[in-house]
Amino acid sequence: MKPVSKLAPPPGVKRRGRQRSVEAQSAILSATCQLLEKKCLRDVTAEAIAHRSGVSKATIYKWWPNKAFVALDAFLIRMNRDVPTPNTGSAQRDFTEQLKSLIHFYTSPAGRLYCQFIAECQSDPAFLAVFRERFLQSRRNDVRVMWQQGIARGEIRSDVDGEIVLDLIYGPVVFRLLTGHGVLNDRQAEAIVAAVFSGIKA
Repeated sequence: MKPVSKLAPPPGVKRRGRQRSVEAQSAILSATCQLLEKKCLRDVTAEAIAHRSGVSKATIYKWWPNKAFVALDAFLIRMNRDVPTPNTGSAQRDFTEQLKSLIHFYTSPAGRLYCQFIAECQSDPAFLAVFRERFLQSRRNDVRVMWQQGIARGEIRSDVDGEIVLDLIYGPVVFRLLTGHGVLNDRQAEAIVAAVFSGIKA
């Protein structure tokens, strides 16, 4: 005799357990964002996240190894919202607009967390691996689309190493964030992209 299969919920009705999980995770990430806008990562505790989100600390550790991993997920949600990948029909304009929004984000209270992630990567190999996979590769995949569109439109030389070009465009921003040796604003974004494109235009 075949086992009786469980009935699926009617259309439009969500499973209660799954819905609670989604709501709890959303509350945790939202609370983490709010806390990190006021304090640095080292001063935010799992206890504080649990208290603000109304979710137990045990539930937090059920989904994330530690607070740094929670913070990374919260950061990615905010960044994906605030730093879109434009498609203006011009690769140089796309990179310029994207770099401007990136600078605006990185210099905001939420975006300043990026430098703290870099510091965390130096002492936590597991976090470094996740940071590279979930943040670095994900973001580079997004901007590679702009690069490939520029080549397809005949705007960019196809013989240039795209990975090096991406480092040339985004590297100065990271360097200035970490060292504070120069300003970061719209004018600098335009200058950086213009300098790079002067050597790669088809």
